Order: sequence, then structure tokens, then C-alpha cells
Amino acid sequence: MIITRVILLLVCSNIFMTFAWYAHLKNLNHKPWIMAVFVSWGIAFFEYLLQVPANRIGFTALTLPQLKILQEVITLSVFIPFAIFYMKQPLKLDFLWAAICLMGAVYFVFRNNGS
Repeated sequence: MIITRVILLLVCSNIFMTFAWYAHLKNLNHKPWIMAVFVSWGIAFFEYLLQVPANRIGFTALTLPQLKILQEVITLSVFIPFAIFYMKQPLKLDFLWAAICLMGAVYFVFRNNGS
């Protein structure tokens, strides 16, 4: 139950993070960069409202390396649909290779219960 809650919070957090980091490239590219900074900071505020509790809750059940790798897997899982559907980037085989590399990271960090 704890891990499910952590994953849900991190997915939501990553949606905000991805928009904060990259949506300005599409939506504010003709505006001054400082405007993009403030808009991104505003979006990132909501990311932190979810990410900080997720990490605090997650750290009660996971090791720090496990929590970090979980975050990276979620980041890629959120970023790929964002890149394809929102930013209209082409689907590339490199996304698969990145996912396979992350699966290796997950294996090594979670084997033997993270010890």
C-alpha cells in the first residue's frame, strides 16, 4: 500500500515536473526566457507539493537508491508519452533501449532487497 501511494504521488509529481521543464519550449518559445522561468517555477511548486511527501513516505519502505531508481523509471514513463503526444516528437527505438537500461538499474538496486 505504501509503495502504491508513493508511485501515484511520484507519477503526478513527474507530470508537473515534465511540464515545468519542457512545455515552455512549445508554449512560450516566443516569450522572454525569464517569463518561462517564472511559469516553470509556478508549475514546479505543485511538483514539490507531491514529490516531497512521496519521497518521505517512500523512504519509510525503500532504500534511498531504490527510491531514486523508482523515480527515474517513472520519469521515463511520463516523459516518453509527453514527448510523443504533447511535443510531437517521433517515437524512437532509443526509448526502448533507455527503458531496458533502466530495467537493469531496477534489477541491481532491488535485488537482495536493496542491501
